[in-house]
Amino acid sequence: MKVILAKDVEGWGTIGDIIEVKRGFARNYLIPRGLAYEATEENIKHIQDILNQKARKLEREKQKALELAKKLEGVEIELEKEVGTTGKLFGSVTTSDIANALKEKGIEIDRKKIMLRSPIKDIGTFTINIKLHPQVSSSIKLHVKPKLS
Repeated sequence: MKVILAKDVEGWGTIGDIIEVKRGFARNYLIPRGLAYEATEENIKHIQDILNQKARKLEREKQKALELAKKLEGVEIELEKEVGTTGKLFGSVTTSDIANALKEKGIEIDRKKIMLRSPIKDIGTFTINIKLHPQVSSSIKLHVKPKLS
């Protein structure tokens, strides 16, 4: 029996694939769970419409990410943190601190998109990578300075 997959099924294929399976597997497992539809012309057209909508949505998200990447080009932020006698920070600079500093500059970014290998615990200038989309990333400069009392 030919079915068209409505979702990714491990070992069988991805959404939109037309596969040949045994009738019992299709009727008792794939179709009742909403994983596949019988491969009629109407169902194939329906799945293709869903795939086209997903593709358009992904393209819109990519375009938004590209616009945001242009905004982030050349952006430098400065954070002041309290410093101990050894020059180490009390605490550290985290992704939340960076996201808040960007928000003050009018750029909204989810802190989960900011890529830090580990929290920053020193004074200095750092390049911070931001992954806006699987295919779009950008970077900013972060200046960590001692807080003057």
